[in-house]
Amino acid sequence: MSPRGRTGGPRVVRKPRQPLLAPGVTSVDYKDVSLLRQFISDRGKIRSRRVTGLSPQQQRAVTRAVKNAREMALLPYTSVPGGSGRSTPTGGDR
Repeated sequence: MSPRGRTGGPRVVRKPRQPLLAPGVTSVDYKDVSLLRQFISDRGKIRSRRVTGLSPQQQRAVTRAVKNAREMALLPYTSVPGGSGRSTPTGGDR
């Protein structure tokens, strides 16, 4: 067995994705909510470079744009499915 535990066979080389080179995308803008939603998880977190396939410079631009869009209330800070995320109701009679 090889030192890394890898068996023989062809090595799979994946072509890096470039989502910002898609047709119609000229730059990253905080007002382009549909583009920014591609880089946000269903919980509202910004996806990592490893997941999105962006370069470091592109990732910084996307992060800056997402934070701007959140500040302008174009994107939510968090999005918890099912309401407020609390298991018990608050207020009212106890």
